[in-house]
Amino acid sequence: MNEQTIRFSISLPKELLDELDSRFINQGYSSRSEFVRDLIREKMVEDKWDENSDDVSGVLTIVYDHHQRELTQKLIDIQHDCDVNILCNTHIHIDHHNCLEVIMMKGNAIKIEKLSCEIGGLKGVKFSKLTKASGFK
Repeated sequence: MNEQTIRFSISLPKELLDELDSRFINQGYSSRSEFVRDLIREKMVEDKWDENSDDVSGVLTIVYDHHQRELTQKLIDIQHDCDVNILCNTHIHIDHHNCLEVIMMKGNAIKIEKLSCEIGGLKGVKFSKLTKASGFK
């Protein structure tokens, strides 16, 4: 893709610029521009989710106790019964008691959030985090 890049300038108070520089250097960005582009993209994703878009993607990461009675079956049932497109599910064993599962999904923002809350609220789920994403033009 041949993208046209437009340069523009912005004015910031020195303290804010110093904080920006500190953050982009500490996070490994090669330039202020790369850091600001990522901030803009992150805001665009948030806005798309806030608009209740039907075309967003999410990754739900959970850690759970696989010894919790019937939890694995509940996780499977919830995913089969939801109105969200489950794209992929990856499961690893962290240790004897804990499993980590990553569920990639696509669909309506509210339905994905509802599914994430339902899974995160199950007894035996120790950690649950939804990472929101969407496409860009």
